[in-house]
Amino acid sequence: MTWIGDNTALIWEQLREHLYLALVPMLLGLLISIPLGYVATRFSWLANPLVALGGVLYSLPSIALFIVLPAILGTQVLSSVNIIVALTIYAVSLLIRNVIDGLRSVPEDVLQAAVSVGYGTLRRVVTIDLPIAVPVIFAGLRVVTVANISMVSVGAIIGIGGLGELFTTGFQQDFLTPIVVGVVLSLALALVADILLVGLQRVLTPWARVISPVKEA
Repeated sequence: MTWIGDNTALIWEQLREHLYLALVPMLLGLLISIPLGYVATRFSWLANPLVALGGVLYSLPSIALFIVLPAILGTQVLSSVNIIVALTIYAVSLLIRNVIDGLRSVPEDVLQAAVSVGYGTLRRVVTIDLPIAVPVIFAGLRVVTVANISMVSVGAIIGIGGLGELFTTGFQQDFLTPIVVGVVLSLALALVADILLVGLQRVLTPWARVISPVKEA
């Protein structure tokens, strides 16, 4: 407890860094995967290659990617850009399948009805296709968010890892407290993020809520 009290500022700083490094790639991955998924539904022959490519990219070891990216991007080894780009790649790799499946889940008669009343492509996608696809997309988004929160810690190996730096500090000093704090806060972040995404999904899909009938006295 003494160590925690003496290092509160450091813990909060690493917690904020961890959130930033986990959530920014999640948002970027979502923004990239939605148009890619839409293109794959318009040109169905693209769907399987995109999903397969996503599987290959996700299989790349995160440590290797963190180390190789500086040479590819021309960034400094200790730049947070490397972590953000790597986790964005993983996010797109996971989300692309969910976006494709979600957009494909839109009933054909709904699409035809939208076209018949004059909906343009962009308006239809934003107001009809994506809302209907939200449950499938958010299923993938929850996995991506939890995975990102976990993988950020690996970045501590190259000196940028948010809460992961507590792990390296604990191992280097043979001191358990920083490791426990890092583990507990990582788990708490993942749990809170998942709960918030579930809540956001409910807000975005009010029609999906099951309302129990009120029993008459």
